[in-house]
Amino acid sequence: MALVNPHGSKKKLMPLKLKGAEREEEIKRAENMKRIDIRSRESGDILMLGMGAFTPLTGFMVKDDWEGVVEDMKLRKDDPGTLWPLPVTLSIDEDTRKNINEGDEVALYDKETGDLMATMKVEEIYEPDKRKECENCFKGAGPDSEKFWDVALEDHPGVQQVMNSGKYYVGGPIKALSEKDFKAKYGEAYMYPSVSRQIFEERGWSTVAAFQTRNPIHRSHEFLTKIAQEVLDGVFIHALVGKLKPGDIPGETRMKCYKALLDNYYNMDRTVLGVYPLEMRYGGPKEAILHGIFRQNFGCSHLIIGRDHAGVGDFYGLFEAQEIYDTLWDGALELQPLKIDWTFWCYKCGGMASLKTCPHSKEDRCVVSGTKFRRLMSEDKVDEIPPEFSRPEVLEILKEYYANLTEKVKIKKGAFEDLK
Repeated sequence: MALVNPHGSKKKLMPLKLKGAEREEEIKRAENMKRIDIRSRESGDILMLGMGAFTPLTGFMVKDDWEGVVEDMKLRKDDPGTLWPLPVTLSIDEDTRKNINEGDEVALYDKETGDLMATMKVEEIYEPDKRKECENCFKGAGPDSEKFWDVALEDHPGVQQVMNSGKYYVGGPIKALSEKDFKAKYGEAYMYPSVSRQIFEERGWSTVAAFQTRNPIHRSHEFLTKIAQEVLDGVFIHALVGKLKPGDIPGETRMKCYKALLDNYYNMDRTVLGVYPLEMRYGGPKEAILHGIFRQNFGCSHLIIGRDHAGVGDFYGLFEAQEIYDTLWDGALELQPLKIDWTFWCYKCGGMASLKTCPHSKEDRCVVSGTKFRRLMSEDKVDEIPPEFSRPEVLEILKEYYANLTEKVKIKKGAFEDLK
C-alpha cells in the first residue's frame, strides 16, 4: 500500500521555497521591492508554505479564501472546495497600507530577526471582520464559550493574536526564501514533507500516526504513541519548535528530552522524530484539523487526538477536537483521527490505562497537567512530581534546565492553567 496523498485536488506537494540560482536572483530583486515587516507567526507560516506543509496554498489568503475558510472551512480560490479550517493571513497596519498597492511586489522581512523570508505579489488588500474570524474559528463548546467574547479578549491567545494584528490583510502568492536557523538547530529532525515521505516509504510504511507535541513527552503521551505503534506501521513524533509563549520549554531542551526518551524506551524501527516551525494558534477543534492537514502532507495516515487537543483554558470540550472530525464531508481529508481517551497511570491497575479501560476512581490515578508540571519544576519542587508521571531521564534534563534559568518563570494559575 502507498502513503496517503498530499492534501488538495492536485494530490501533490507544492513547496514554495526557491532554490539555487533562482533563489539568489529573487533575493537580489527583493532589494528593490517595498518592504513589509511581518510577525513571527507569519514567518512560521512562510516556512510551512515554503516546505510544502501547507499544500495546496500558494501564499497568504485573499478575501475569498479568508471568507470561505472562516464561514465554511473551504478554500474558494487557491483550490476551490478544499478543506482548510483556519486562515493563513498577512496583516499590515494603516501606515504600511498607505505605501502598498494591489499589484505591487513586496519583500517580507521578519521584524524580530531581520530575515528576508519571502517576496509576494500583492493581489488584494482588504479589511477583515476580525470579530467574525475569532468567533467562527475559536469559539468552542466549553464553559468559557457562553461568555466567549469578553473572556477571549483577555484569556485566549489565538484571539489576542488576531485582534492585535494589523487592520488590513494582504493576500497573494509568495516565493519563500529562508528557513531561518532551524536546520542549524535541529539538523535532520527539521525535515520537509518530501523527506518524511521518503523515510516512511523506505521503511515500507503505509499507515503512520502523527503525534503533535509542544511539551516534553510524559508517560501518558508515551502511552498514546505506543498504542499507535501497536495498530499501525509506525509513529511520527512531530514537535512544534516555532515561537512559544512565555514559560514554555525551549525546543532545544525538549529535543534532549525526546532523544533521551526515544533512546531508552522506544523501538526506533517503528519511530521517527521530526520538528516543524509553526506557532500554535490555540484553535482547539479547528487547529486539530489543521494539524491533520499538514500531517497528511508529511505522509501520515492518522493523527493521534487525545484530551483537549490544541486547547486553552475552558474554551473547548475535552473531546471536541475528536468530534469535529465526524462532521467533515466525505473526501474532505484522507488522514483519519486516531481517537484515544484520557490516559493516566492507575495505581490499582499497576500501569497505564484510560477511562475506557480503568474501573477505578480518580483518587487511584496519577494525573498531572503539563502546566502543573512546569510550575513544580520552576519552583524547584521536582521531588513532588510522581515517578509515574515522567521517565527519570527526562526529569533529569528538565531539572538541569530549570536550575540554570537566570530568572525563574512563574506559571500563574488562572487563564492558561490548562494549556496543552
